[in-house]
Order: sequence, then structure tokens, then C-alpha cells
Amino acid sequence: MSYIARIDIDDSNLPPPTPEIDQERKVAVFDLLEENSFDLPRREGREVPDGPYALDLSIRDKRLVFDVAVNEGDKAAEFHLSLSPFRQVVKDYWAICESYFDAVKNLPPSQIETIDMARRGIHNEGARVLQERLEGKAEIDTDTARRLFTLICVLHFGG
Repeated sequence: MSYIARIDIDDSNLPPPTPEIDQERKVAVFDLLEENSFDLPRREGREVPDGPYALDLSIRDKRLVFDVAVNEGDKAAEFHLSLSPFRQVVKDYWAICESYFDAVKNLPPSQIETIDMARRGIHNEGARVLQERLEGKAEIDTDTARRLFTLICVLHFGG
């Protein structure tokens, strides 16, 4: 299985992130680069270069753009996904994250754990939606989908 060796996130059109959002992004990028699986399937008899890949993630014209190159810089694929299927789950994810961030400051561990379980559930739903949307375009495992979903949330936050 191939993998992502480099990731760039184009957040140039977004407002500056809050410290919590910046931390979520840093952790997701670190974890993603530590371990991920990302492969481009063969399509329509067309050869697809093997990874490792460099991924540029952005939002353009209200669409989520995956710009994939082989690590040497040659373009391997580009696909655009509608943001519509992500809107509600991203909104739910940020709402539960806000509750979680507040809970960490003010609530006992048992209540924090309950909120964190809900946060993980919504995160898993976002990862599932991403895997469905990438079907036939890229093959990713659940952990990679979760980390990429976090980065989509960061991009979507300002979009």
C-alpha cells in the first residue's frame, strides 16, 4: 500500500485558527505523516504512479480539492469533492469539539470522557463519509480517513 509522505493545506483564504483548531491540525498532520495508507486505484486502463505521494488539500470554488503528486513532484491525480455531504458532520464535529474544549477546563474526568466518546463517534462518521466520497478515487484506511477528516474540518471551518 502506498502512503502520503507530505501534506500541504491551503488555508490562505481562511481566518487565523483558534489555538484549539491549530492544535487539532498539528496533531492530525503529525499522526497522518507518522502512519497512513493512501493509494490511487488503476482506472480506465490508465497507469497510476505508485507512491509515496504528496497531497495538497484545499477548498476551491466551494469544492474540496485533493491534488496528488508523486513525491518527486509529478502530478498523479486531482479530484474535487462536493462539500455538501460533509457540512452537517463538520458542524456537529466542531460543536462537540467546543463542548470538549470547555469540558477539559471545567468538568470532572467522567464527564469529559462522555463528551470525548461522542466526539469520537462523530469523527468516525466523518471518516466514513470521506471514505465513501473517495471510493474509486483513492483507497484509504479508517485511521487515515479520520486524520484527513480532521484536516477537512480545519479547512471547512473558514469556508
